[in-house]
Amino acid sequence: MAEVILFGEPLTLFASEHVSDLQHADLFRKFLAGAEVNVSIGLTRLGHPVSYVTKLGNDPFGHFIADKLAKEGIGTQNATFDDAHLTGFQIKSRVENGDPDIFYFRKNSAASTLSPEDIDQVDFAGVRHVHLTGIAPALSDSCRAAAQRLIVRARENGATVSFDPNLRPSLWKDEATMVRTLNAFAAQSDIVLPGIGEGKILTGFEDPAQIAAFYRSAGAKCVIIKMGGQGAYVSEGTRAFTVPGFKVERIVDTVGAGDGFSVGVISARLEGKSFEEAVGRGNAIGAMQIAVQGDNEGLPTPAQLEAFYAAHQGQ
Repeated sequence: MAEVILFGEPLTLFASEHVSDLQHADLFRKFLAGAEVNVSIGLTRLGHPVSYVTKLGNDPFGHFIADKLAKEGIGTQNATFDDAHLTGFQIKSRVENGDPDIFYFRKNSAASTLSPEDIDQVDFAGVRHVHLTGIAPALSDSCRAAAQRLIVRARENGATVSFDPNLRPSLWKDEATMVRTLNAFAAQSDIVLPGIGEGKILTGFEDPAQIAAFYRSAGAKCVIIKMGGQGAYVSEGTRAFTVPGFKVERIVDTVGAGDGFSVGVISARLEGKSFEEAVGRGNAIGAMQIAVQGDNEGLPTPAQLEAFYAAHQGQ
């Protein structure tokens, strides 16, 4: 029985083995990727059962993804195969500093055909939380409608909702549509998780307090703004505070850090921990993610998380 529902598009990722731009990269390693996949893996490793709602192409990439999800213990009862559409994939460069280049092959993918009818088939028995990102609503009109239906069903079944904008401007027809749509999803959520740069694009404000106030006034119950190595700013109830981050000696790959942060916050809240503790865990897992290559290779087990805390006492 699932405790958390996630909805989105898992991808096969080919990551360059050597520092290079994508045009000249010639050796790649295959991974499972996708923002919602990362959160699913992270929550499962920490002992929170997950069901992933998606569609996969009936092709080698789709079966690779299904096998990887099963090996991670992620529930695939809400994942179906589509004979008419292919599974999406992406390629990613390797860099020594900054963010890698990523190129997607996902137009008209199987996951882009997800619809509200697929959401109506989901069993909410035992589900306590639903996590969404801004990626799936960008894939198609039917995906957008499915995401909205998922929020409605979460409310009907007493589940809380978290929302990470996870901006992918290239997937939207224009910035105005992206901003309007994602802000509407954020307004309906219990926890909103923008990065500081995303907050500027979506709200027009640079100050974390102003970004948080924008979403709180729109209806969000808690806003947590990710600020990288500086930690995170939190606005919930009548309080606002900052939780410091962790020092990372060597940054290997920044992709997936925000997903790791979501894993920390969601898992801790499901365990009854305070927002201070939850955001601290989010900062820790985000730091663990950027220290390794791959979108989800750094997501920890409970023992690995405890070891990280022990090694960073006093920070």
